[in-house]
Amino acid sequence: MITNIDAWPELPLAAWQDTYATLHMWTQIVGHVRMALTPLVNHWWNVPLYVCARGLTTSPIPYQRRIFEIRFDFIAHKLLIETSEGVAKTIDLAPRTVADFYRDVMSALHSLDIDVKIHAAPDEVPNPIPFAEDRVHKSYDPEFAHRFWRILVSADAVLKEFRARFIGKCSPVHFFWGSFDLAVTRFSGRRAPERPDAISREAYSHEVISHGFWPGGGDIQGPAFYSYTAPEPAGLKTHAIRPARAFYHSGLSEFLLMYDDIRAAQSPGAELMEFLESTYAAGANLAKWDRAALERAPQDAARIGG
Repeated sequence: MITNIDAWPELPLAAWQDTYATLHMWTQIVGHVRMALTPLVNHWWNVPLYVCARGLTTSPIPYQRRIFEIRFDFIAHKLLIETSEGVAKTIDLAPRTVADFYRDVMSALHSLDIDVKIHAAPDEVPNPIPFAEDRVHKSYDPEFAHRFWRILVSADAVLKEFRARFIGKCSPVHFFWGSFDLAVTRFSGRRAPERPDAISREAYSHEVISHGFWPGGGDIQGPAFYSYTAPEPAGLKTHAIRPARAFYHSGLSEFLLMYDDIRAAQSPGAELMEFLESTYAAGANLAKWDRAALERAPQDAARIGG
């Protein structure tokens, strides 16, 4: 488990708010490309990005008889588009409008003989601006983009260890560009009450307990780890969880553990794992999940670092 404090850098929301907003739109453009060219997988698992050795990646995307991959490189600060034919295009990650970034991405794809029509406007944001018209978001601070990625790397490692302790149906650890969060979701195996809109109906078709990392926004003025159970069982919001600094946010209907409350701890990863395990146990026990059938035996968990 990652314990080096350098792996958990400071990320004050106010200091990188404009970069965050711009990067959110850029990841949406790339994410929409992946979504347009991949078959729908249950719970929208065909749309996220994944943490990789230098940033975030789409993973391979099929196109005709080829595959290609798009990666955000937060070390060299480039967007790299590579094809299985050995051809690549790069775009600088630097201060530029969303409109310019959108134009350059679509032009680069076209130059690689990849022609794709996407839903060219952002999802899950208030007052969305079509990508081709967005000249509002145009900031990029490479230092804060790099810090954000380093946190994702550390969180990804802990979430993957947590995921490995569960043998029921579970999502990959993946980055949703709509909500701009890194998430992993466990499933009880039981159907959930149907939701009215198509997006959440697909995402929450079954009972889930989800955990992840989000850089903050609204009245959450800083990055935070979260946990929610859906549908939420009675008694969850008042259930005791760990560590002591974690709390239930009634507006979000989620447990939160603020990133700044653990980043300077002797072992931030261990405190994060305590949060993941205690909030999962609270939700699973109150919702009467069959935990014996869904979790690894303690002796098996020990073999994977648990």
